[in-house]
Formats: sequence, C-alpha cells, structure tokens
Amino acid sequence: SPPQALSMNELQEITDDISKLTIVHEIVLNSDFKLQAASFSPKSLQNRVKETLHKAFWDSLEEQLSASPPDCTRAIQLLQEMKEALLSLLLPWHNQLRSQIEGALDMELIRQEAEHGALDIHGLTTYILGTMARLCAPIRDEEVRGLQRLTDPAQLLREIFRVLGLMKMDMLNFTIQSLRTHLQDHTIQYERKKFQELLDKLPSSLDCTREWLRKAAAEASASSSQPPPHPAVGGSSAAHSPGAVSSSTTVPSLMSVLNQGYMNLLCWEPGQKEYPETLFMDQARLQDVQVQVNQLTIIAAVLLVTSGMCGSTLCGSPGFVARLKRVTKVLLEGLSCTRYEEALEDISDQVLQEVSRTLSQLGYAAFTTDKCASLKGQIKSIADKGNAVRHVIDQRIRSFLSLFVSPDGQNSQKDFPKGLDPIQEELLEVGHRFGSVIHHNRQ
Repeated sequence: SPPQALSMNELQEITDDISKLTIVHEIVLNSDFKLQAASFSPKSLQNRVKETLHKAFWDSLEEQLSASPPDCTRAIQLLQEMKEALLSLLLPWHNQLRSQIEGALDMELIRQEAEHGALDIHGLTTYILGTMARLCAPIRDEEVRGLQRLTDPAQLLREIFRVLGLMKMDMLNFTIQSLRTHLQDHTIQYERKKFQELLDKLPSSLDCTREWLRKAAAEASASSSQPPPHPAVGGSSAAHSPGAVSSSTTVPSLMSVLNQGYMNLLCWEPGQKEYPETLFMDQARLQDVQVQVNQLTIIAAVLLVTSGMCGSTLCGSPGFVARLKRVTKVLLEGLSCTRYEEALEDISDQVLQEVSRTLSQLGYAAFTTDKCASLKGQIKSIADKGNAVRHVIDQRIRSFLSLFVSPDGQNSQKDFPKGLDPIQEELLEVGHRFGSVIHHNRQ
C-alpha cells in the first residue's frame, strides 16, 4: 500500500510522543541521566547567532540603565523572568515563601515605580539574591555568594539570570532523581501504551525489526534442527538419517528467537542494515556494550597467549597479569575494532618489555630472540577475527553473556568460563548492563 500521508500536526504529535518516550526510557535505564542546557559548537552558525543576540540584549540593557533618567523596560522584563524562575524552584509546601516572592516582586507595583522614577533595582536584586541563597543546592552556594560582590546593575542582572538558569536545571534533575523509583514501577506500561499509539499511527514503521527477527528466527531454527551429537541407542534409523533433519520443519520458540536476536546485536557490523526500530533508544548503550565485549575479547586473548608462552611461574608473579591487563586495556581504549591491528603491534612490544623486566626481577634468563618473535607474532595475530585463540575466547564470552539475556538466567552464573578469570570483574559488569537493557526491552 502507498505510504500514509501525515499532516504537520500529526508529525508534531508523533515527534512529541517519541521525545517523551525517549526521556522516560533514558531516566529509567540511565542512572546518570541528567538534563543539560543546550550547547552549540563554538564555531557553529547557531552559536554565533545566539551570542550576537545575547550581546545585543545585554548591551541594550546596560545602555538603558546608564541613561539619565534610566530606562527600566528591559530590566522589568528580566525581573519578571527572575520571579518566574524563583517560583519554579519552590516545592508544593513552600506556600509562605511563595507569598513572600509574589509580594516582593509585584510586577504591577514595579512598573508603577519605574514610571515614577522610583524603582529600586538594588533592593530588588538584594532580595532575589537572598531568596536564591535559601533555595539553591549546596553546589551553587559559592556562585550565589559571588553575585553579592557585583556592583554594576547590568552585570548583576545578567549573572543572576545565568545562575537562576543553573538552579532551574538543578531542580529539574532533582525531580528526575525523585521520580526514578516511581517511573521504574510504571514505565513498562507507559512504554507499551506509547509504542502501541505510535504503531497505530505508523503501521509500516517496523521493517528493520521484522528483518532482525526473521534473521534470528532462521538462525534459531537452524540451531534447533541440528541432530544430537550422540543419538540414543536403539532409536529409529530413519530418525537419524541425513534426510530426516533437513526435511523436518522446526519452529523455534518465541523466546529462542528473541534470545538469538538480542545476542546478534553484539555482532552488529557498521555497514549492516539499520538497527531494529524497537531498540533505537538503546542503540548507543548496546553498541557501547559491543565495544566493551570486543575489547575484553582482545584483552583475554592477549593474556591467554602470554600465559601459554610464559608459563605459570612467570604469570604467577605478583602483579604480572594485572600489569599486562592494564597496559592492554589502555592501548585499546577508544579504538574501533578496525584499528586493533595497529594497537596489537604496540601491545606486543609492551608485553615483551614487561616479560623481560619480570624475568630479570625473578632471576630467570631472558627469552631468546626466536621466543620473543614467536610471542610477538602470536599477539599480533589476534587482530585476525579467525584467530583460534580469539575465536575460543569470543565464544566463551558470548556464551556467558547469553545467560544474562535469558529471563531467568541472570542468577545462574555458577561456573565462570575457563580462561576468563582475569576479566571476571569487567565481564560481570558488562553482563549486568547488557542484561538490564535486554530485560527492560523484553518486558
């Protein structure tokens, strides 16, 4: 069918719904989520326009207040906005303070005073600063005290306006923290409702999700169709004949399809089709997990290769493995998987240096040139995705992470995979992060 035509109002409604959905989702899944003031690149057109307009406003304010007699038009406009900002910082039970602010900043009275040349800007700003000191978070105390040292009226109004903006952001983020527990209890129902509303408006908006699930279903079906490695004795020969498995149609369970799909997200290639629409809000989170999994695979592979070459005596030396792990992690930090080859070149040099230093400290003979070359070559070869050690480590990590995908598997990690002990802490942290995102999306 042809694409559905949407009016501008409908598009705006959809955009607003997605925005609300994204904010709620982010608050619940990101414990560090905070609203921040919009910022532009210093050299961007938006920033130049903003700075030009702001400069024009504050220059005009200074010119008006310096006139004789002073023109208070812009100052009154600012006082109105400051009053609204102070009221927005109040909690529901601040009734007395609300009445005080309304009385002290009576805008009608302020306009009348300005008309008769009797407006006391210094007195009003002193009251505003005192109220700000009562309402601000401890982190803003020093800034508010700094405002009290300003004497130029235009500069003082400008700085009060700036700090009030920061205080409003503090209050918003305090409110978000306060709401988080409440939202966690209700966000699943809210997201389901919003998702259904969006789907009703845009019924053909899940093409990438369908493709993602089709691929997962095919893989889950192929996996469940594999014959058992040791057929039961006495079973029907027809049941285990080569044609029996391929001719039978295996329908995978919904749970197995979802699990396969979620695990596939950890192998998402940069040039692959677009992310499933149902996971757009978590794409950055999941890709960050993918990067960490790739890095942990390389770290564990480097440590395993080094251990195999150096033996238990050297690897058992206090701090040896920890130092290798630390230097490998530092050299991989911030790199995409396409740059692992050059990183492993540097890692192999650092590993050899650490090995030589530790051998010397323990009183052992240094490695021969051939052994050094062999160790360096094995470490560099980890860059190849087909490398046997890297493949084994990768399979063990993904198998372990699959426990976190299963609804009842997050508490069943009894035996940590062999060879991954040095990265146990990091892998558990990644697993819990991955599992929390998947658990929320599954619900």
